[in-house]
Amino acid sequence: MTASTDTPAYASPVDLDAYGPYGPGRAHTSAGWNRPIYPFQGRIGSREHPVEAGRYHLYVSWVCPYAHRAVIVRRLKGLEEVISLSYVDDRRDGRGWAFRERRGPDPVNGFTFLEQAYEATEKGYLGHISVPVLWDRVLGRIVSNHYPDITIDLATQWRSGLDLYHADLRPEIDAINSGLDRDPAQETLERLDRRLGDRRYLFGEVITESDVRLWVHLVRLADLSAYPNLAAYARDLHQHPAFAGTFEGGR
Repeated sequence: MTASTDTPAYASPVDLDAYGPYGPGRAHTSAGWNRPIYPFQGRIGSREHPVEAGRYHLYVSWVCPYAHRAVIVRRLKGLEEVISLSYVDDRRDGRGWAFRERRGPDPVNGFTFLEQAYEATEKGYLGHISVPVLWDRVLGRIVSNHYPDITIDLATQWRSGLDLYHADLRPEIDAINSGLDRDPAQETLERLDRRLGDRRYLFGEVITESDVRLWVHLVRLADLSAYPNLAAYARDLHQHPAFAGTFEGGR
């Protein structure tokens, strides 16, 4: 489905008085919602979602670190002309992520709220409305809102760009990634700071999916004053256009 761009459709302004903040009943699980918080977990490369240029679209947000990861991987893999991308508005009320003039309209479906993508995928959906969302243009539905899978699929299902998920390094990449999801503990940052004492990136001179996850956390969420090696590493990666060019207000 392709939306007309002649008259962009936008959501009404954020209205916390009318709709309240996003969260109650949706941010985790709704009443009786006995399902994962990220329930759509299709995979690129499966029979249902084959590897196909121009078929997929990423809905992301500038303010979401998990969406930020997907944007970086897309650029490192050189997929800008293969997978389209658009941004939801930075702010949301109880209605969830929306498309407003600051970040532009939904170029694929003409949705005004991201909730419409979820509703199109599963009628009556009551769960969390998250980004990133990987959308299948052919089927007219969400492939995945499970952010760890999205970046792995972008990294592995197209041969262009960097090899971010080296076959021989995958067990160790997965082990590091497991400690980087959500909010890494202080001991994790201390261990990684020591690791970077004698190497440029986490696995030497090659950028991997783990570097993407770590860098996003460092520039958005971490105080690096106690971690000199992590600070130098973050500055180094910031020189790469795939990193610096995907983040407003980075250090």
